[in-house]
This record gives sequence, C-alpha cells and structure tokens, in this order.
Amino acid sequence: MSRPIYGPLRSPAATISTGPSPARSRNGSRHRRDGCPDTPGASTDDVRRLITDRTPPEHQVPPAGHRSTAPLPAKRTKRIAHVPYPRVTTTRRPPVAGEQRRQALVNRPGWQQLLRRKPVRTLLAESGTEDGRGELSRSIGVVRLTMIGVGSTVGTGIFIVLNEAVPEAGPAVILSFVIAGITAALTALCYAELASTIPVSGASYTYAYATLGEIVAYAVGACLLLEYGVAASAVAVGWGEYLNAFLADTAGWQIPAALSAPPGEGGIINVPAAVLVAMCGVLLMRGTRESATINAVTVGIKLAVLLLFSAIALTAFSTQNAAPFAPFGVAGIGTAASTVFFSYIGMDTVSTGGEEVRNPRRTLPLAIFWTVVIVTVIYVLVAVAGVGAQAWQRFEGQDAGLVVILGDVTGAGWPAIVLALGGVVSIFGVTLTTLYGQTRVLFSMGRDGLLPEAFHRVHPRTGTPTRNTLIVSGCVGVLAAVVPLSTLADLTSMGTLVAFTVVSAGVIVLRRSRPDLTRGFRVPGYPVTPALSIAACLYLIYSLPAVTYLLFLVWITLALIFYFSYSVRHSRLAGSKDTTDSPG
Repeated sequence: MSRPIYGPLRSPAATISTGPSPARSRNGSRHRRDGCPDTPGASTDDVRRLITDRTPPEHQVPPAGHRSTAPLPAKRTKRIAHVPYPRVTTTRRPPVAGEQRRQALVNRPGWQQLLRRKPVRTLLAESGTEDGRGELSRSIGVVRLTMIGVGSTVGTGIFIVLNEAVPEAGPAVILSFVIAGITAALTALCYAELASTIPVSGASYTYAYATLGEIVAYAVGACLLLEYGVAASAVAVGWGEYLNAFLADTAGWQIPAALSAPPGEGGIINVPAAVLVAMCGVLLMRGTRESATINAVTVGIKLAVLLLFSAIALTAFSTQNAAPFAPFGVAGIGTAASTVFFSYIGMDTVSTGGEEVRNPRRTLPLAIFWTVVIVTVIYVLVAVAGVGAQAWQRFEGQDAGLVVILGDVTGAGWPAIVLALGGVVSIFGVTLTTLYGQTRVLFSMGRDGLLPEAFHRVHPRTGTPTRNTLIVSGCVGVLAAVVPLSTLADLTSMGTLVAFTVVSAGVIVLRRSRPDLTRGFRVPGYPVTPALSIAACLYLIYSLPAVTYLLFLVWITLALIFYFSYSVRHSRLAGSKDTTDSPG
C-alpha cells in the first residue's frame, strides 16, 4: 500500500510505500522508484528525512500546522524564441467593382464622424479667451457692443417690416411684436449663458459645434447664412425706398423705379441696395473699431428719429384706427409675429463678436440684455403710435410707411424729411452690423475647415477677414439687387428661429455634459426657461407660410450636399483624435 507525498514532489513517481517495492537497474542493483536506495528495514520517516535533506529549502514541504508568511515564488515560464514567417511579396491587383463599393462603404462617414463635437477647451484656446492671444483684435466694450446689437435690430422691424406685418394681423400686430419680444427674451437668457461660457466668434454655430455635433453645427451655419446674409439683403432692399423719399422731399427728384426696385416690385434691378452693401463692405474691411464707432453714431440718430416719430404720431392716435383689433384672429397674430421676428437678430450679432470684446464673460451677457430691452421697448412704442395714427388697411403696399404717416399727421414737409433721413441712416447701420455678424460666422467655419481657408484669413494690418468680407458683400449685394423683400423676410425668420432653437437646446446639453465649466451667467429657472424658449420658437416656425418651408428645405439640401462633398473631408476634426470634451 502506498500514499502520495503532497508538496513539490507531487508526481506519480514520488510515492512512498510502507513496504519495499524494489526496482532493478541496468547493473542489477535494486533501487526504489523514488530514487532512494532500497535499504532493508528503513522506515517511512527515514525515507522522508532523506528526501528532505536532498530538496532545496525553498521547495521543502512545511510541517503540518505551520503557516508561512513568505511570498509565493514567482511563476516560471518557459521563453519560446520567435521564429518569423518568411516574407512573401505579391503584386496588388486592382480592385473589382464589388471591392470598390465595399471600400467606399468603409470610407463613408458614419454617425460618429457626423456627430463629433469640438471640445470647449479647444475653442477657448483658439480664440485666446484665457490668455488674450486671439487672431482678432479685442477693442469693443459693453456700450459699443450694445450699440452693435441695437444697430443690427432697430430698423428692420420698424422702418420696413411693419408694412409687411400689419396687413397680416391688423392692429393686433402690437401683440405680434410682444410675442416676438418674449421669445427673444427667453432665447436671450440662453444666449447669455452660452456666450459667457464659450465667448468665441460664430455664435449659435459654435455653440452647436460644442454641444450637438458637427452636422448640426453645419446646418445651423447654413441657417445663419439666411439669418445674416439674407437679412442684410432684405434691409438693403428697403433702403432705396427711404432714399427716394428723402430725395423727393429735398431735391424734388427720385431714382427711376426700374433702377430702385427688384424684379416683381416694379423694377429691374435695385441699384441703391447694391451700392449700400458695397459701402458697408468697404467700411468693414478697414477695421472693426472704426465700424463700431460709425455704427454707434447711426444708432443714436435712429433712436432720436423714432422717438420723434412716436411723439408726433401719438398726438393723432385714434381708437377707430384700431378697430377691428384682430381681423385675422390668432392665426394672423402668429403669422405676423413670425414675420417680424427676424428683426430680433441683433442679440445673435452681439454673440458673434465674442473674440473682439474686452472681458467677454461679462461684456457679452450685459450687451445681450440691454439689446433686447431697448429693442422691445422701441418696437412696441412705434407700433402703437403707427397703428393708432393710420388705418391698418393703408399699410399694405405702402412705401416708407412711417414717412407717409408723419406727412399726414403734420401736413408739413420737415418731419417727413427728418424721418426719411433717419431711415436712410438706420438701414445703413443695420446692413453694416448684419454683414459684420455674417463674416464672423464664416470666419469660424473657415477656421474649423468646414469652409475654404479664404474665409479664415485675416489681414495683417487691419486685423479683419478682408477676403471673407469681400465675398459676403458681393453675394449679399446680388441678392439685394434682384430678390423681393417679402420672400427674403420669411426666409430670414426661418433661419433665425432654427438657430435660436438650437441655442436653447445647447444650454440643456452643456449643463448635463459639462457642469464644471466656468459660466459668467446662468439661465434662471433652468430647465423650464430653455424649454419655454424652444416651444416659443417652434410655435413661430409653425406659423410661417408653406412656401418658406419649401425654400428652406431646398437651401438645407444644397448646404448638406456641400457638406458631404467638401466639409466632411476637410474638417479639422477629421484628422484629430481629440473629439471628446472631458473636464480639463
């Protein structure tokens, strides 16, 4: 009978029997199978002691009941030499049609590429927010930035679009301005938080890039082309009307209708609009500081003129002109609110200047708030005075409506001359600041590689994107010369509302994904306030005409074709692995 020895000698041959189990070797001597000599009369303890003496200390079996604290010996592994396979060279054959399709499918951008986000730390580093070493010169303060916002807003809704909105809602256009103002105020809170968190150029395009991904940001950039480029064209179209009114009252001469109105409105080409855009483009290329100074002067003139109009028109206020108050019901009020909403793009223009303002985390929110307050008060005041002084039916098809109202109220020529001059100066300022916002959005898209590098190049002397400004001015001038105002106004409203919706959603996304970011301002009532802003924007989008949806769909389709054919391959994030936005 035999029993095994437990420990390092554990093997079938390492057994100890209680009796002799000899094995004969080649020379005839008898040995045990465990390597010990077969000694007659040797006990089991003698054999175990002999084995222990011949075993190294680190491999000896401890006695029963002994607990060792020594570490276990390292596991020994046998190293196997690597023998490389022989290299076989083959000639690569051209891929067949099926492989070409498969390779194209592999190279096709997936959802991960389309939704890649630009890290906030990268945006701040590129803009020089932390160290002040940005590509653009920081030379604007709170007052000048507020004037840029007011200058790009006041003029579009009052001097021009009032004649388009009153026939849609009647005297209830006052409520349309209030609804649009509430929507703008809710969105302004969202803009203020994002602008203080990511104070860079690009406005809602940049915010979407940091929160919702590249494809969404590109679509927002396309909407901003409608919001700024088309808005500048729409405002420039109305400049010829007030210029003719001013010339008629002062010189008794007007520019012929064929040269002062676009096709569809009694003309062939709108030469004054094209000249206005060219003048604004030249001024922007000279420098941002000079443009901001001239804009502040134009804002002061237009506010004085509008206050003069309100004071004179309120003297002829009649409740009969406001009856019936809402001839087209709630639907008419909503439609008019959607039409006039594009006049609130000024606060978005404020956020496009994030890389050119001093202390952006404080300056941007303050400028946005003051812009919304000043604009809403002026709009409602002028709308009440205008509707109360003239029957709402007379607004339809009326050129330079505010000038006509003052002429009818006073019976004199000088108030009309002053107002016509104010309209000329006001629309000049609006066009200037709107073109400014457009060029800064395209500057950011060019820096990200979604547009050609020409939009990103900055002139070394003026510190402005001159080539970008030249391209934008040319395109806007052509639109203003040949496209009617009503079509441009509705398209601008659609682009503005989509951009505002994305900004409100971006606040919610960034609060959840990056709660650690430094925020100069936080939206009160979160998340109810961003949700209300989104709902208000969607309501105004729903109220737009069906033809606007069709034109907008065509525009977005063209933009996506350009994205998949150029932008997705030239994006700066295409060759970068840093597309995550983690803290630090």
